[in-house]
Amino acid sequence: MAEQQGNTRDERGAGAGARDARDVRRRGVPDDVARAWDELVATARRTVADGLVVGTSGNVSVRVGDTVLVTPTGVPYDRLTPDDVTGVDLSGRQVLGTLRPTSELPMHLAIQTTTDARAVVHTHAVHATAVSTLVSELPLIHYMSAVLGGPVRVAPYATYGTPELAENMLRVLTGRTACLLQNHGTIAYGNTLSEAYDRTAQLEWMSRVWLTASSIPGLTPHLLTPEQLAEAGERFRGYGQPG
Repeated sequence: MAEQQGNTRDERGAGAGARDARDVRRRGVPDDVARAWDELVATARRTVADGLVVGTSGNVSVRVGDTVLVTPTGVPYDRLTPDDVTGVDLSGRQVLGTLRPTSELPMHLAIQTTTDARAVVHTHAVHATAVSTLVSELPLIHYMSAVLGGPVRVAPYATYGTPELAENMLRVLTGRTACLLQNHGTIAYGNTLSEAYDRTAQLEWMSRVWLTASSIPGLTPHLLTPEQLAEAGERFRGYGQPG
């Protein structure tokens, strides 16, 4: 699916996103919603292309004002068009589109209404999901844990799409921007879709590093101390370009 999805993007060309936005505006959707939908679809497709999702197993949301745009349930991302824009209000009532929203809407709304998040990415990434079956917290294998707020916790298992899963997730997300979902996958949030996606990718990478290091017979991975992680977190405050 990743290869097919990549070909679809190439065939549509660089101007496809702009055309999509114009098409949505012609249907009476505000400009900011049109742009957000384009970015949401691009992010969802990226999760497939980068191997974080198989088929329609993940979902993405982004908030525009009091409307939360979400991927619809059961629709392959490479088939999404401007006609498929799907949105709900903060209570979960559908206000945009006719396709049913993602089955994981309770998780997305729980984050969107209790944090400062504007975007949420949920995946079934292989290594992170594997880690979720082994431990209650991803060991401090790398200082990038500081980017996610500290040691990444695992939310106890609950059936997908249920309020119970959303509640379990919120508990372990306290002070964090990402967590693992036991025997399920990952969820991460941020101020933008790009930030939420990057945090998802970092979590999958750290999970892969820990699983790889732990697989060497007779050796145990060296882990960071909480103090070392805190020091890294302080340094991240000044990371990147000003502004």
